Amino acid sequence: MTDNIKVKSDTTPVKIQPAKSSKDKARSGSNQIYVRAVQGIYQTVRRRMGFVFMGLFMLLPWLRYEGHQAILLDLAEQQFTIFSVTLWPQDLMLLAWLFIISAFALFFVTTFLGRVWCGYMCPQTVWTFIFIWFEEKIEGSRHQRMKLDQQPMSVTKFRKKFLKHFFWIAFSLHTSLTFIGYFTPIGDLYLDFFTFSAGFWVSFWVIFFTFCTYGNAGYMREIMCTHICPYARFQSAMFDKDTFTVSYDAARGEKRGPRSRKVDPKEKGLGDCIDCNLCVQVCPTGIDIRNGLQYECINCGACIDACNGVMDKMGYQPDLISYTTERKLEGGKTKLLRPKIIGYGIVLLVMLTLFANAMLHLQSFDVDIIRDRNQLFRENFDGRIENTFTLKLMNKSQHESTYLLTATELADEFEWVGPQQVKVKAGDVASVPISIRVAPEYLAEDINDFYFEVKFKQPGQKPETLYEESRFFNRF
Repeated sequence: MTDNIKVKSDTTPVKIQPAKSSKDKARSGSNQIYVRAVQGIYQTVRRRMGFVFMGLFMLLPWLRYEGHQAILLDLAEQQFTIFSVTLWPQDLMLLAWLFIISAFALFFVTTFLGRVWCGYMCPQTVWTFIFIWFEEKIEGSRHQRMKLDQQPMSVTKFRKKFLKHFFWIAFSLHTSLTFIGYFTPIGDLYLDFFTFSAGFWVSFWVIFFTFCTYGNAGYMREIMCTHICPYARFQSAMFDKDTFTVSYDAARGEKRGPRSRKVDPKEKGLGDCIDCNLCVQVCPTGIDIRNGLQYECINCGACIDACNGVMDKMGYQPDLISYTTERKLEGGKTKLLRPKIIGYGIVLLVMLTLFANAMLHLQSFDVDIIRDRNQLFRENFDGRIENTFTLKLMNKSQHESTYLLTATELADEFEWVGPQQVKVKAGDVASVPISIRVAPEYLAEDINDFYFEVKFKQPGQKPETLYEESRFFNRF
């Protein structure tokens, strides 16, 4: 027996696949994506939607309603003011319902139209395209930006880079101040911040969100979509063969290759794709949609506009890349109504109905009953039983209101010690200590259930009445 092991030499050459050219053309050597500007119907829709919602974001904190900021989410005072309504911590269930409704609305839209939220309304996408717009205006087109970055530092390059980052930071600061203005009075915020009079925490959060916006939209960009945002990861659970996504028609486009506009592609065995790679150059995440559906795709439609522009110049039919479904690409007919869509729609409709009902029945005042825990009851010198309470009257309206207080279903005769008419300022809370005294012969039980009756009255309006249950202790 020998200890040598025979080794067979295999000289079969290994074929190494080269990197796809589209990726090389989408990114620079530093792996930075240079997005090319493109015109088209989908980009026009995206820009206009971004303009409208950006305008609302910037404008809403400045709106005034009856002498106060229309929308103010005051965390320090635990009050959310939305025009004529003030929400307190007791009403935060409405906020939870709103988040749940938003989630199901997102699921419903994603099942039907894919990641259109990401492509058209996601703040990360909107701010990224705004920052790219600054790049284009200051540094030039895609090729000019690439060439500028390859050049050594010069006065011209420094000036352009300085201006770009200056406007990036300025817009980020404006964004941050606007966002913080939803949580603190925005008029005082701007004045205090630029006069260095703002408090530590206000200044900290303004600077923090400034650099978050600057970093996300200026540098991270597609990294947020491809590596950080969880939505890209679980979206596939909502997709099916009838979901509309940005897709490339490979049956029509292949075999791809360059050609003259005068050449009939069928004679050369080519499809409609001329392999110009414009679809890659305009993609904000740098993918090649011709490689199939990818989780990086945010359904912004930039590649559709770029490809349709090329098809128009070549004299070919549009929509080689389009919003379509997998079933249609396979030759079938898209099913718009299907169990998943119907299910999400029904749940969303039910939750919207319940939320609307809760908002319609939202009271403009609330009452909390706090009883004296140190002494549940005491017997006075005249033999009557006394219980002590503190009534917390919360005025959720934006007008000073009057509260009328009494007790019902307690006894035929009782004595109310304390104010029975209280005025509370708009959006304020009043603590009203009161005592109720009852003779023992009028008390049927050791622990007697009764109700505080609170009438809420505003000038020129009918009074509203609220009943809050409590207990009157007689004996243990």
